[in-house]
Amino acid sequence: MKRIERNGNTLIESPCILVCSIDMKTGYCFGCGRTRDEIAEWIDMTPDQRRAVMALLPARLETVERKPRRETRRARMARERGMAE
Repeated sequence: MKRIERNGNTLIESPCILVCSIDMKTGYCFGCGRTRDEIAEWIDMTPDQRRAVMALLPARLETVERKPRRETRRARMARERGMAE
């Protein structure tokens, strides 16, 4: 999970891995497993609501029709950092 800032000081956990594409069969994002509504409402959810959704994500990701074929931006950046060090 990554943390994003809001209003300069509030940290919010996010399951986003920068693969933002919705599986049309299940309605879940290929990258994180959230629905469009959950993605849109994420910033306004309480920490308990976000944790409840995050608990569902591993099972959801098992049901998506196909996995993304491309390397994620986050994975590429991590790989490039590893090569640079």
